[in-house]
Amino acid sequence: MDKTVSHSDHSIFRRIFTDPHFIGYRYWHSIVMLFIFVSCVSLALESVQDLSDHYAAAFDWSEWITVAFFTVDAAANFYFAPKPWRYLFSFWGMIDIISVAPSYLMLLNMTAVRTTKMIRLLRVARALRVLKLARAAADEAEGNEEEHKNPILANLRIYMIIFFSVFMISSTSMYYVEGALYSESAMEQGQAALDATLKPGDAPVAFMPTDPISGTPITEDKRFFTSIPSAMWWCMVTMTTTGYGDMYPVTVAGRLVACFTMLCGLILFAILLNIINKTMMVLFFGEKLPD
Repeated sequence: MDKTVSHSDHSIFRRIFTDPHFIGYRYWHSIVMLFIFVSCVSLALESVQDLSDHYAAAFDWSEWITVAFFTVDAAANFYFAPKPWRYLFSFWGMIDIISVAPSYLMLLNMTAVRTTKMIRLLRVARALRVLKLARAAADEAEGNEEEHKNPILANLRIYMIIFFSVFMISSTSMYYVEGALYSESAMEQGQAALDATLKPGDAPVAFMPTDPISGTPITEDKRFFTSIPSAMWWCMVTMTTTGYGDMYPVTVAGRLVACFTMLCGLILFAILLNIINKTMMVLFFGEKLPD
């Protein structure tokens, strides 16, 4: 009997992580989505210098609780996969690795990891855990086909998941590839390094951040991306093709991020129009949804 119970429990846990039509699977992935949103909000607020200084411990706790949860999720996905090692190197497996690896690497006391550029890269990678929402979108599409739910609502939900993913990745990338060049800590380190090169009696020189690729100086009037929330405003304006022009990238890497954001904005806008068109055909012209 104990063996039967154990086998039953094992089967339930397997269904939680492998069966998109099991209610436990949906509850679990709803919790995963909650942790993803919490992680994204924490990452964005942590980039605001005042909040980072005053609530550093809270941000650390939030990060490690999230990482612990994602570690359990990744380990379970690996354990219950039909072919674990193949899963590990699949698209979903790589997303699981990305969701936890950057935080563990930042914990290591290694010179290569402690460098400013590596820390910046790892923090950008942390934002990629939002890609775990892609699984929720895929499951939503599959569940819609199997259970004959309203495809318009399902498509709208999938659209919002994709929009949020692009929005978060673009905003975070823009801040760390450009805004981090003139963050408070970067300016202090740059000024200290410059002061160290001055000889006694030399006049003090103010540090000027530059584009690491082109060498173009970033003047004070062009330092727009001072935090992820400020980059989010730019991202929203860019993705909706509004283009106020009040904020724009001046570095090569920043412009590449902007190109990616613009293209994604156009694609998402076309998808949204298609959803709106189907909705109007149903509501105003009585067209029936496909069975």
